[in-house]
Amino acid sequence: IWSDDIKGAVWTEIVFEKIRQQKCLLQELGKNEAMLLQEYLSEIEYGDATNREGHAAKVYFNAVFGKNFTRTAENNINAALNYGYSIILSLFNREIVSNGYLTQLGLFHDNMFNPFNLASDLMEPFRILIDRKVYRMKLDVFEHEQKMELVNICNQEVVINKKRELVSQAVKIYCRSIFDALEEQDVSLIRFYTNEL
Repeated sequence: IWSDDIKGAVWTEIVFEKIRQQKCLLQELGKNEAMLLQEYLSEIEYGDATNREGHAAKVYFNAVFGKNFTRTAENNINAALNYGYSIILSLFNREIVSNGYLTQLGLFHDNMFNPFNLASDLMEPFRILIDRKVYRMKLDVFEHEQKMELVNICNQEVVINKKRELVSQAVKIYCRSIFDALEEQDVSLIRFYTNEL
């Protein structure tokens, strides 16, 4: 069983990377809020004790989807985000199980009603792939065709370990690296994806 120390350390790395990816997307879109996220990155504490992740999420979603956007509203953007996230979540669940771990036992997420706490933790930096896609989709409708565009994210390329890989393969490499980091108690083993070599 993993110690709380290493779980906290790995979670800190994941949160840092998620906010870094959010900042990159904001920079791509020419949004000034990227500077605020850069500030949050410098303030992250062990285990994200001060919830920079939550603060960053609010700033980020409003910057990307508009000042009035909330993640709880019923609209095409949220429908698409939720659909896309569920695709990523299922990739992670498959990897966790195939590596012999339990999906229920998270590093940070700890909801007894969520059978996928661990996948919910690990997938965080990959959510931004969905956000970027949904931003570009101009969702007047959200139907079969739009869903297929999101499914196709698995076949998009990212860079991990200095090589171009499909997202589905990057998830494998990243999950393996997280489990190695947890087992060896060494966060330097974690491999995150980037968008360029």
